[in-house]
Amino acid sequence: MTRSVYITGIGRGDGRQVVELGVMELVTRQVDRVGVFRPLMHDGPDRMFDLLRSRYRLSQDPATVYGMRYEEAASLQAEQGTDELVSRLVDRFHAVARDYEVVLVLGSDYADTQLPAELSLNARLANEFGASVLPVVGGMHQGAESVAAEVRNAHHAFTAQGCDVLAMIANRVAPDAAKEAAEQLAHRLPVPVYVLPEEASLSAPTVAQVVQALGAEVLLGDDAGLARNVLGFVFGGAMLPVFLPALTPGCLVVTPGDRADLIIGALAAHSAGSPAIAGVLLTLDERPGTDIVALAQRLAPGTPVISVPGGSFPTAAELFTLEGKLTAATPRKAETALGLFELHVDTAELTGRLSVVRSERVTPMMFEHELIERARSGRRHVVLPEGTEERILRAAEVLLRRNVCDLTLLGDESVIRKRVADLGINLGLDTEDHRGSAVARIIDPQTSQLRENFAELYARLRAHKGMTVELAHDVVADVSYFGTLMVHEGLADGMVSGAVHSTAATIRPAFEVIKTSPGAAIVSSVFFMCLADKVLVYGDCAVNPDPDAEQLADIAIQSAETAAQFGVEPRVAMLSYSTGTSGSGADVDKVRKATDIVRERRPDLLVDGPIQYDAAVDANVAATKLPGSKVAGRATVLIFPDLNTGNNTYKAVQRSAGAIAVGPVLQGLRKPVNDLSRGALVQDIVNTVAITAIQAQGESRV
Repeated sequence: MTRSVYITGIGRGDGRQVVELGVMELVTRQVDRVGVFRPLMHDGPDRMFDLLRSRYRLSQDPATVYGMRYEEAASLQAEQGTDELVSRLVDRFHAVARDYEVVLVLGSDYADTQLPAELSLNARLANEFGASVLPVVGGMHQGAESVAAEVRNAHHAFTAQGCDVLAMIANRVAPDAAKEAAEQLAHRLPVPVYVLPEEASLSAPTVAQVVQALGAEVLLGDDAGLARNVLGFVFGGAMLPVFLPALTPGCLVVTPGDRADLIIGALAAHSAGSPAIAGVLLTLDERPGTDIVALAQRLAPGTPVISVPGGSFPTAAELFTLEGKLTAATPRKAETALGLFELHVDTAELTGRLSVVRSERVTPMMFEHELIERARSGRRHVVLPEGTEERILRAAEVLLRRNVCDLTLLGDESVIRKRVADLGINLGLDTEDHRGSAVARIIDPQTSQLRENFAELYARLRAHKGMTVELAHDVVADVSYFGTLMVHEGLADGMVSGAVHSTAATIRPAFEVIKTSPGAAIVSSVFFMCLADKVLVYGDCAVNPDPDAEQLADIAIQSAETAAQFGVEPRVAMLSYSTGTSGSGADVDKVRKATDIVRERRPDLLVDGPIQYDAAVDANVAATKLPGSKVAGRATVLIFPDLNTGNNTYKAVQRSAGAIAVGPVLQGLRKPVNDLSRGALVQDIVNTVAITAIQAQGESRV
């Protein structure tokens, strides 16, 4: 039977889109086929469904998502009664439900719906759909006592109509009232209650939304700049010495277009990171000269400068009515929303109450979701040596918004801050109250007080190679060595690098300083190959060119342990160009010997070899080539005989089968250090940092 969750409110302005996004995140971690149903809709685009469809790669036909328009529903209810309206919506819901394991139902929005007793209608629909209800209560501009009373009243209203209430959520509660409201509601209701504080950046419009609302012309700025949140407005009329102290982080400067001093002053302050602004809006249809425009572009590349024909007063009137929306075009807001949801909702508890049976299939998205969730569950601290690299900074923003781990960025602080300002991202570097969320800091190895201590430490560690403190003083200023020494000394739990550094530059310091873990003969690597319906582990495809039988056995054992750590049941196939006893020769003999060593050292592991790739993964081929094997046809960990075979195979599968390759993930080190491909995308970096954090969780339990 399809499981369905009905998310509804009790009035307008509750910001329930955050909850809808959060619940979709939870269910897509568990199952592959998730549908969406909105019983009642307004004319025009559905921003929330568009966001869910793009973010979670939903294949659902949009035409099946909707029951009927509000006007049609109101007319039907007035003419034929509520029973007929409900009956038709139930039929349309079941047409969707039969195709999906879980259906997320998005309740009515109480906005010009012309429907009487709207809460009761939502409650009845939920009951008729067989859906559990997750009510969301808006808490804007209310004190803690008022929020608590609203939640209790809403719970009574839904349970009185026979609804199965999963939990209660109070959203958009003033931060100074959220904690007290949560305390007042704790253990007062028979279901969990979660309180989400108001997050200013979610209700803030982006510069692009300002452009669209005002019909503004974009004079300067790139897509990243237009995606910045407008957290406030500063209206420029004073002279520059008075104007500059009034600037606030994320503000949109509104000034007549002939005030070149304020334009250049605001952009210069942004470039210095004090503070980083959202952009500049010019009024009165005045445009600065070409020389000023050119200077502005050099000062703060990417920062939006937009123009409107109206004056400051009518422009201000329009600006103050704008409110940000979660849309497919605002992915950073989505990350913020998920971070807020996951920080204040006990996701494990709510997932348990959802009672969703996990699919046997594991899609790439489910695997990525699992990485993020596991990393968040025991937050660790990861150092990123390439702190000035754009992809690293963008990944850092995602990691912090999702509360995946705490971060240290290495590099010149002024350069990093300027880069952050130019990119228009928010790492919370100057925020003191993080309310338990992940934090980032910057360390410059050149000027850090740790440099002297690290030089002495490195000199001791490498004294047998003739290293002196004087030479070490220069070595440890290198970001890769500095980051590795932070991990060695417990100042960070793991390190991720390689977006702009070579593999050798990333892992050489780890070989010298951190070294191999007890029981590991060598350092090796695996890739998690995320296919359409499962995850396979490939090793070693990145480190060891031609391992001997002992080393190959070590790689197999390490890879099996890594697979188990990340939820992949290890069934190990030792790959060769022949299967079983059908072939001979030095290469096959090496694999056969390695298989015997694995069986001797780890009799608990399911392992078979030599075996060809097709026999390892295809049950029909396995039945012919290696009948009776517990691994053949079901292998999850595939060990390649050498780097040439492994590296080419993973790339062939990645490109030809459309698989997502996560890695390389290093194994065999005492503490986790992982290498990135220099072509790594932002999501690749996020995944690798999450993996590193999970490895660090494992290290802490050893």
